[in-house]
Amino acid sequence: MNENTETFELEALQKRDRAVFAQVLDQNSDRIYRLGLKMLGNVQDAEDILQETFIKAFNNIDQFEGRSKISTWLYRIAVNESLMLLRKRKGNTIQLDAPLETDEGDLIPRQIVDWCCLPEKELMNTETRDHIQEAVKTLSDANRAAFILRDVEGLSTQETAEALDISESAVKVRLMRARMQLREELTAFFAGKMIKETL
Repeated sequence: MNENTETFELEALQKRDRAVFAQVLDQNSDRIYRLGLKMLGNVQDAEDILQETFIKAFNNIDQFEGRSKISTWLYRIAVNESLMLLRKRKGNTIQLDAPLETDEGDLIPRQIVDWCCLPEKELMNTETRDHIQEAVKTLSDANRAAFILRDVEGLSTQETAEALDISESAVKVRLMRARMQLREELTAFFAGKMIKETL
């Protein structure tokens, strides 16, 4: 039943049925806007990404073959648009946020603090959430996209791979790097807070 609905929608979309396209837009605009906002950190840029995503989707709907969900295809367009905008903004700057790598190829954070004793309200307060959002912005573009799609938006590893047009193993590597870097950032943040509390 679901497959038939998807097929019908695809056929209608490929005929550029505006009513069906409006339905797809309604169902996906919030998540595409949220992705743009998390990738770019700017309301205006997120709105631009939302608009560009749906313009490109409408103009190129004949290229969508229905092998993945429409939402996954829209994520791919939105991620590509976000990455292009980030590249334009950064120019030729070099990322210096790579985690430390051992001789065996393992990635390790520079310092570790045991978070077990921090109260839950400390982990979830506004200052901590703000710090996490800022830390996500320091991730490389590729790692940030994988982290947002998989850990924030809740896509499966397979859906994330389809949205980014990479293998599932590449998604896992990018996620590991993103999580290790964020853990390091938060370790430094909580270490600083614990030191302040002991003074």
